[in-house]
Amino acid sequence: MTLQFDDYEINPIHEGDAWKVCDFTITNNNRLKRYFPKTLEQNLNPTLSKIFVDKKTKQFKNKEEFLFTIKYSEKRQLVGLVYLKEIDWEKRQGEFAYAIDYNFNGQNLMTKAIKQLTKYTFNELGLETLQIIAHKDNVSSVNVALNNNFEWQKTLEKGFTPKGEQPLDMELYELYKA
Repeated sequence: MTLQFDDYEINPIHEGDAWKVCDFTITNNNRLKRYFPKTLEQNLNPTLSKIFVDKKTKQFKNKEEFLFTIKYSEKRQLVGLVYLKEIDWEKRQGEFAYAIDYNFNGQNLMTKAIKQLTKYTFNELGLETLQIIAHKDNVSSVNVALNNNFEWQKTLEKGFTPKGEQPLDMELYELYKA
């Protein structure tokens, strides 16, 4: 499975991605430390990244969690990660979480990637409800949700606690298969 938009492609994580994931997380340390601390901790060096990628590849195959890479096609450069997580197959529901390389911020790449992955998730995986949970101050993430027609549902009080911080209220957005 490969999804494409503009000069970018979206693929399932695979074992050849370990070095690229390590580079991505180290380069984007400041962007990831608040909302993706576990991803960051699991990719601090190439050995840890190999273990991480092996685990995520198995989870993908077992349909427990899906991790997708976004790459600039020409250079094969990893520019973003998208998780489809918290999957409830009975409710046919899942949640997107995503991160983009700071060098590619503000180019609407994540909006376009989520659009492609939404179609894939509804049509190929059979999910019927998708969620995005974002902090109101994370305007870029909120815009990804809104630009993909996700609708605000409610505030999740103390919905997420960043490492070393007080719990944060988070905003829940949902999109339903038409």
